[in-house]
Amino acid sequence: MFKNVFGSGFLVRTAHVVLTWIITLILFLYDTELRKQEETGQLLQPVLFVLLVLLSVLLYFAVSLMDPGFILSEENDLQFTLGVTEEQKDMIPPSTKSLRQRRCGHCLLQQPMRSKHCQTCQHCVRRYDHHCPWIENCVGERNHRWFVLYLAVQLLVLLWGLHITWTGFSYAPSWSLWLRSNGVLLAVCTLLALLALIVLLLLGSHLYLISMNITTWEFMSRHRISYLKHCGADENPFDRGAALNLWGFFCEWDSVVWEQVYFREGNDPV
Repeated sequence: MFKNVFGSGFLVRTAHVVLTWIITLILFLYDTELRKQEETGQLLQPVLFVLLVLLSVLLYFAVSLMDPGFILSEENDLQFTLGVTEEQKDMIPPSTKSLRQRRCGHCLLQQPMRSKHCQTCQHCVRRYDHHCPWIENCVGERNHRWFVLYLAVQLLVLLWGLHITWTGFSYAPSWSLWLRSNGVLLAVCTLLALLALIVLLLLGSHLYLISMNITTWEFMSRHRISYLKHCGADENPFDRGAALNLWGFFCEWDSVVWEQVYFREGNDPV
């Protein structure tokens, strides 16, 4: 399920965690409402904030170390794609459409529909969305919903941190004195605002694409993807409507055989 903690993304993950806890420590050291509440014995908000930061870090590691849906075995992959067991094979009529899979030119395995080979991870990934340098891992079938949950929690932490930072700014009679006493908080506030904007855009774009049941890779490269390039600009063979798409993404945990969904809609063969 999880990759090696000390892989190629070790420095990225370490930097992320160290920066997270440094900023958290700064918010407690300066005269913010967190420190004031801590000093007066009102520990509810400080404890909740620390727990939320800890949850964001745990989700970060879960998403970055989780298997996103690597395709490692062609034999098992064929059974998964067909959605059948050994006992069911004789009960299903043969279909040349469902067997027409693209063979990866890198790892030489047959790729189920909506999968793609990641040059960085050197594996094909089911329902490939994108490779994220922030987590040094692919976002795919198994960790996509956890990635979206992580973005939501991270955005909440950043916005709460911005509010806490704002409460720590103190008055000074001149700009030079103000910068001297508030320079660190200003730097933290600027960094949090920038990160919050990035995470907000990422979360919004992912929720928008999820509501249409299309991945980032499919959205950006549909003109080069064999099973989408013949479709119209507004046509998506996997779209079941926003409500069902969101329900299926967040609430249905079983793997989907996308070939069955695709050909059920009467699309042309790929």
